[in-house]
Amino acid sequence: MNQLSFHDRSRREFLRLGGLALPWLSAGSLGRTSASAADRVPSQTPGFGKAKRVILVFCCGGQSQFETWDPKPDAPAEIRGEFGAISTSVPGTFFGEHLPQVAKLADRFTVVRSMSHADLDHGSATYLALTGKYHRKISGNPPPMPTDEPTLGAALRAARRNKHFPYDAVHLNAPLLAPELPSAGQHAGFLGPAFEPLVIGNVSEVRMPLPDLAAQPDLPPVRMHDRQSLKRKLDGYVAELAKSPEARKAGTEYDQALALLDAPQSRAAFDLEQEPASLRDRYGRNQSGQALLLARRLAEAGLPLVTVFWSPSSRGQDQRPDETDAYGWDTHNDIFSSLKQHLLPRFDQGFSALVEDLDQRGMLEDTLVVCFGEFGRAPLVALEPKFAGSTPGRKHWANVYSQVFAGAGVGRGKVVGASDRFGGRPDGRRYGPWDTIATIYSSLGIDPSGHYRDLLDRPIPLSVGRPITELYRG
Repeated sequence: MNQLSFHDRSRREFLRLGGLALPWLSAGSLGRTSASAADRVPSQTPGFGKAKRVILVFCCGGQSQFETWDPKPDAPAEIRGEFGAISTSVPGTFFGEHLPQVAKLADRFTVVRSMSHADLDHGSATYLALTGKYHRKISGNPPPMPTDEPTLGAALRAARRNKHFPYDAVHLNAPLLAPELPSAGQHAGFLGPAFEPLVIGNVSEVRMPLPDLAAQPDLPPVRMHDRQSLKRKLDGYVAELAKSPEARKAGTEYDQALALLDAPQSRAAFDLEQEPASLRDRYGRNQSGQALLLARRLAEAGLPLVTVFWSPSSRGQDQRPDETDAYGWDTHNDIFSSLKQHLLPRFDQGFSALVEDLDQRGMLEDTLVVCFGEFGRAPLVALEPKFAGSTPGRKHWANVYSQVFAGAGVGRGKVVGASDRFGGRPDGRRYGPWDTIATIYSSLGIDPSGHYRDLLDRPIPLSVGRPITELYRG
């Protein structure tokens, strides 16, 4: 299912529900925030307003905390697993042995080891991770619906539209499949097409991920503006047609496309060939590595939010076991071979390159980086007969897992929270995906307790969590 078919189906569903039987309702009214929210801006909250932009690295499928951020070297073998733990640049902090480059940079970010929630399936847990709110059908794989909560980038556009870029958010390596169909939580939901993030697939296959952005020699700026003028005149003759949901959607997409084509800085941001070959090599000449590099370029160009899906499918290895780019983090079986041969080497290279690159450019001072997934993996290593693979792995585990935060005032070399000695539950304070979303809003200078209005003019909270202030303290 591609993005267009999703919108077609969404439009029909909204018509069935009566949601689009309000032709007077505009995208502007959807994006209106409440006045009371502005009065509650917590400007004294640690980290508030420190970020000019955010880069999200979403490890879809459920990255195992045991083999990455929270190893348990003293636990029994059936919990510890096959891998060892290595020292990092922070004394007393250890990571999984296959993250040597990331371990050297541990003094530049903070790990939260006590994330926790109650959703145990990819689709609904992804929805929770990307919206900060539980899906109405917990622990399932629901299809995207027009009544869904908007993904973070769409809600951000509703809260504060970016005036310098045609989009407020971009999804790279998208759409995310969980495992075979597009997951809920990555669309604009009830906010509608005008708030959709820009979706880009495999950025490593071509020089420019959006080839149509390349300047055309036979289309100088004067002709571009002539076309825009003609479009405005035609729009004046079809005012009645513009009341149609299909016409409104087409008009929105056309305007956004023209804005991208008309802005040289926008076109340039997508051209990876402008980067030195050595830096492209440093990130890794693979799908996720080049997506991280593009994320840095888009952030540098002023885009507020870029989400990189680390692999477009949570279990792509089932269909393409010989393609490393296809591997997702859903390692029910064969976890150690999958991590060692496919997932961790590229993640170690790419994520360390992103943090290092941002820091060397001075961008880490005002860029928030969050590395997270929908949940983690279970303490017990065991073979699951219902899944592909011949060696043991780990089940889904949402009771405790890890996330990583860097930049925009986040403490360096810190660990916030802890799991118990077997990695089965938080040892002390718990944090949830709702708190991650609240932290992102606060970092961007937006009160996470603010609201926008839905189709029925009801106030919808931006977040139901609170910023993780412990990231910034101590």
